Amino acid sequence: MTAMIHATFQDASGAREAQAKLQYLRVQQVDGGEDGASFTATVGDELVERAIHLIEQTGGMAII
Repeated sequence: MTAMIHATFQDASGAREAQAKLQYLRVQQVDGGEDGASFTATVGDELVERAIHLIEQTGGMAII
């Protein structure tokens, strides 16, 4: 199973950092938002908690 996580940041640099780190976790897909400060990540159920923690650690807010 997979989950979609919507992440928002105050600025684009935090979003870029989080996207790069999520790719190291081997998430299935990351789609950047048009504003550059948000994205949607598709992650396996086993990575949801780690992905949310990573997003919050880089200054973002995550919603499943």
